[in-house]
Amino acid sequence: MKEVLKQVRDYLMSGVSYMIPAVVVGGIFIAAALATGSPGESGMEVTNPFMENILLLGVAGFTMMVPILGGYIAYGIAGKPALVPGMIAGYVANSPIGESEVTAGFLGAIILGLFAGFVVKWIKTWKVPNILRPVMPIFIIPIVSVSIVGLTYLYLLAQPMGMMMTSMTEGLLGMTDGSLVLLAIILGFMIAFDMGGPVNKVACLFAFGLMAEGVYTIMGIIAIAICTPPLGMGLATLLNKKKYSAQEKEAGKAALAMGTIGITEGAIPFAAADPLRVIPSIMIGSATGAVIGALAVVNNYAPHGGPIVLPVIDNRLWYVIAIVVGTTVTALLVNALKKEKSNDLSNEEAA
Repeated sequence: MKEVLKQVRDYLMSGVSYMIPAVVVGGIFIAAALATGSPGESGMEVTNPFMENILLLGVAGFTMMVPILGGYIAYGIAGKPALVPGMIAGYVANSPIGESEVTAGFLGAIILGLFAGFVVKWIKTWKVPNILRPVMPIFIIPIVSVSIVGLTYLYLLAQPMGMMMTSMTEGLLGMTDGSLVLLAIILGFMIAFDMGGPVNKVACLFAFGLMAEGVYTIMGIIAIAICTPPLGMGLATLLNKKKYSAQEKEAGKAALAMGTIGITEGAIPFAAADPLRVIPSIMIGSATGAVIGALAVVNNYAPHGGPIVLPVIDNRLWYVIAIVVGTTVTALLVNALKKEKSNDLSNEEAA
């Protein structure tokens, strides 16, 4: 069992190592663009034409991030023939599906990337006539593997996920008259759990809906929880450099920039590489900050988060305190759980 877990970790690290440059480029470009914007009805709005182009490039990096993760997880399992099936699986996992427009996010990309890799590995064991061998990696393997993985997700997994997301939203609506602290804990957990994925989106859309009704405290809670995962992971890489690879330290710098402008996805490289330690840590850190925001009745009048929306926050001092505490809790907890990094991860060259 220990050997199996090590293999899975190696597959995940294969995906993460190739994904990090896309995260860094996307995060830095988006952060630079949004830093020149101003809060609007749909979040931070960039109006400068040049910075709009910078934002476009950053969004392109983020759009590629999840497919790259899925593709190179599959690549780590079954080599080059698995690369495109894994990327397609990652793209589909991160795309809205059906009437409910459900997405599986980066966690879905991990699962589908593993699935694609093992499907391709299985297909490679098939005994085929010599005449078919030249077309196996460019024709048969991609078509068969994408059909199996993609259609399994689209027809068997996507709809149940959509129903689950709807149930979550209804459950949150039923809690608005209950304990604000309990609601803050749940929202903090949801925001950090999949870092921009479907669970995160349910919490955000819930807050957006309440803003339309003139309730801004929930958006204040969300704004705090959104930024503590990347800020916490960025701080963690600075506090204990021995526990992170060179690539993770670079990703930590990008995570700090992304956290500043409220992009939770900055924590994804860390969560993908070490989910059992990172995800609980960022969930607890986000929930801690969210509870402080709830107790202080922090109101946020922009549908966005992070320090960048400070000008439109009520009780700004408590907003900053909540972010600082949540960030610190995340960093200290994850570093307490992680072991020192043995320098065994070389920078792979693209094959």
